[in-house]
Amino acid sequence: MSLDEKSERGLAVIGGMMGPKFSDALRAAATSGKFGSAISRMAVNYAFADAWGRDGLEKKQRSLVVIGILIAQRQTAELKNHVKIGVANGLTVQELEEVLIQSVPYVGFPCIASATTAVIEALREIGLDPDVKTAEERGLL
Repeated sequence: MSLDEKSERGLAVIGGMMGPKFSDALRAAATSGKFGSAISRMAVNYAFADAWGRDGLEKKQRSLVVIGILIAQRQTAELKNHVKIGVANGLTVQELEEVLIQSVPYVGFPCIASATTAVIEALREIGLDPDVKTAEERGLL
């Protein structure tokens, strides 16, 4: 299956943030015709072409919004992906910590404990802040 112009634009947006390996994998998923390919095409079109591809906010600002939403939804697996995207979009480790701090009054400490673990794991996976320990590793949870 081939992709239309909108899909190509969406792949260019995510490729610009995460590199060609990621966009190639997403292209393969979207064009495979296998289980989940329609969902992958929806992500390419709606999330990346329509939302991420808009003018009005910088990519870094969009990352802050998405990370905050994922923290509130307790979507830790997707949060890890978006921490990596956020770093690619210019977020610093300090800014990521500030998002967690800003979220505490609105979502509570249990939610932030889970989110903090996800953020630390994502940072480790991309080679940032490798010495920080999760609450679990420090024996706090």
